Amino acid sequence: MSNIKKGKYKHYKGKFYDVLEIGRDADTLEEFIVYKALYEDPEFGKNALWVRKKESFLKQKIKEGKKVIRYEFVEESKE
Repeated sequence: MSNIKKGKYKHYKGKFYDVLEIGRDADTLEEFIVYKALYEDPEFGKNALWVRKKESFLKQKIKEGKKVIRYEFVEESKE
């Protein structure tokens, strides 16, 4: 289905997330990443769940003038 591994990822801005699953849109079959924030946010609470298009999850960003990946794989899920 995907080359995305379940496990911990670091966002290019520094926060950590846990990729839980890879899902598909029921109508288009487009892949989405289902992931959990590994921090508490004042607006969304502790360990908020998120979904993002696979294409967007893998997208590169510019940080300090260099291209970096949006989410860097850190470690595989222990489950």
